[in-house]
Formats: sequence, C-alpha cells, structure tokens
Amino acid sequence: MRPPAPIDQSAVAQILAPFGSSRTLPAEAYRSAALFAWEREEIFSRTWMCLGRSDELVQRGTVRAVEAAGEEVLLARDAEGTVGVFSNVCRHRGHPLVEVGEAVAVRQIRCPYHSWAYRLDGSLRTAPTLTRSDDFDATEWPLVPIRSDEWLGWLFIDLSGAAPPLGETFAGLAPVLSPYEPERLQRAARHEYVIAANWKLIAENYHECYHCTSIHPALCEVTPPDSGSDLVPEGLWCGGTMTLKEHAVTMSLSGASEGVNFRRLPAAAERIVVYVHLLPNLLVSAHPDYVMTHRLTPLDAEHTQVECDWLFPPEALDLDDFDPAYAVDFWDLTNREDWGACERVQRGTASRGFRQGPLSSWESTIYQLHSVLGRAYQGQGLLPPVYVRSRRTVDTTA
Repeated sequence: MRPPAPIDQSAVAQILAPFGSSRTLPAEAYRSAALFAWEREEIFSRTWMCLGRSDELVQRGTVRAVEAAGEEVLLARDAEGTVGVFSNVCRHRGHPLVEVGEAVAVRQIRCPYHSWAYRLDGSLRTAPTLTRSDDFDATEWPLVPIRSDEWLGWLFIDLSGAAPPLGETFAGLAPVLSPYEPERLQRAARHEYVIAANWKLIAENYHECYHCTSIHPALCEVTPPDSGSDLVPEGLWCGGTMTLKEHAVTMSLSGASEGVNFRRLPAAAERIVVYVHLLPNLLVSAHPDYVMTHRLTPLDAEHTQVECDWLFPPEALDLDDFDPAYAVDFWDLTNREDWGACERVQRGTASRGFRQGPLSSWESTIYQLHSVLGRAYQGQGLLPPVYVRSRRTVDTTA
C-alpha cells in the first residue's frame, strides 16, 4: 500500500462506484495544492513519465537539463548514441550541473562551482585536489542515475526506480501504435500552450467527445462525435477511436490530406483516428497520415503546460510542396477551443455550487482514467484502468 491522498475519501468512493452510478472528481482534485504535491510524488514520480522525443532531446555529444515533476534531470548522449539520465546535481556540494534549457555540446560535464568533471556516462573524471589523493576513489562518486528507457521514439524516466518495466507498464499498447511506426517519425511543427487548468481537466476533456457538438464545429465536419469505440487496455493507458466521415481522409479543415499515409497501416485503420493516453502525461493521437502528441507538464494545481507536436513520416517531409499547416491549423483551432473550455471548468470548480456530477455513456474512457486515479488516491498504487463495457467499448485483444 502507498500513502492515501489528502482528499475526501468518501468522494473517492463515489468516483469508484460502478460505471453508470459513479461520480466525477470533487473540486479539491483540481484545486488542492496538497493533492497536487501528492500526485507529483505518487503518480508522476512512481511510473514512467515521458520527457519527449528521444532524438530531439539530446544529440550525440550533448547534455540537457529538464524539469520533471519538480526534479531537475540531466540527459547526456555519448558519442556512441547511448542516453544517460542523472540527477542534475554535483556529488560534491549539490550544485546544479547544467541550467535547465536547450541541449549544449560538451566534452565533459563540469560543475560550475568547484569544477568537478564527469564523463557523459556519469562517471567522475576529475575532482580538483581530491583525485590526486591516494585515499579518494573516483569510482565511488558518479552522478546519481535515474532509471530511463526509450520506447517507440519517446524517452521515459522512472524517478522512483520501482515501476514495472516500460513494456509491461504499457502492456497491450504496442500493437495499437506500431503500425504508425512512431520511432521513425519526424516533427514538422510544435506549439506550446500554458493552460489555466488542472492537468486532469485536460486529460478528461481529451477522453470524450460529449462536448464536441457544443464547441468543435470544424471537428464535427470530419468525424461524427458519437463514432468509434473504447480500447481495452492491459496496462497503464486508456483511449479509444473515432471514425472519419465518408468525404474525409484525415482530420483537417477540409478533410483532405496534404501528406502521405503511413506505409504499414492496415486498410481498416485508414478510416479511424486513435486517441490514447499513456499515463500520466503523454496523449497520442494517431491519424492515417500524421501523429499528434500532447505532453502534459503540470505547473501547479491550476496550471498546465502542454507541448503539442505534429509528427509525420519521412515520405511526407520529402514532398516538394509539403506543408504541415493542414494538420496544424485544424488542431490548433481545436486545441484552443478545448483549452478555453478547460479553463472555464477550472473556474467553475471554485464555485460554492460545484458538486460531483454523473458521467454519461459517452464518457466511459473518463471512467477508466478515474479508476486509475481513485485507486491511487486510496493508497492502492498505480493499477491499470478498470474494464468498462459500454456502447463505446471494444475488446482489442479479441
């Protein structure tokens, strides 16, 4: 058992009631600084958190410091291409080694305080005066490693060092995403947003199209909001599909594509868009011709940074007249519609009249997300979503 969350446990029990009688999260789930701190430790730090595309974060011979769940993490890629991940503090007096920001080319990692120097594999190379001492063993003072792994082109870290292996954590998801060959895709565009809303509101919004007819007229032109099915996860992920309308071949303002379909995509997948959430912080939206991702970085209980990438196969980027705007413009419009709704709900959670509400039959994927959160709040740790059979649910293992 893990420590239970600082949240009303009677409200948590309502979250975990059977689908159809369950309730949404209470207001404190979106507003409490104490709960936010608990989530950083018990959710974001105790499983595999995505840092981004591995090949973009650090190149050979470079290092980069990034923030992850309140920790400064140092990434280093050596000349052979191996990525090491370490705590961004010197073993001498704890001074940060690299400022958080863009990757920088280096031959070694040198502490700016007392000039301790480390190789890119984290081993200590020199420590002024100390390494000339016979009783100082440099091999005892490497950088503190952080468990990391690469999967389908993304780099993940496990701050706790105790999560199940990455493939086991996301069991059953590889067959869903592999036809899109994410590891070979290239980023053609990125937008970054800071949203005045809790990270869970953004995830909940992602997992339902119950709101689509109200705020997404362009989206409803290319996909029926009541289409598609929930996927049934084996691991720590959840998601579903939506079907394209007859005239549309992808999600764009016209429904037309200016790219190239994925080379290994089954024919049936050319008529759907797959939406999956790799808990806690990566949303992957796979279209027949591009993949869009949202990487969530919670800033505090009421603000979230979202890094949105548009990834395309190399064949598309090789086209003489290729322009990703057909996909970017569509989703930037849709994103901003979503962000506005999430920010308004965030404001609503401060109302004296806010109460836990019911979930509709269109919100079964939200229930799967809530089942992960609710059991974690009870101290059960991070478990795969509860299977929910609804009109949107299909067993992908059948």
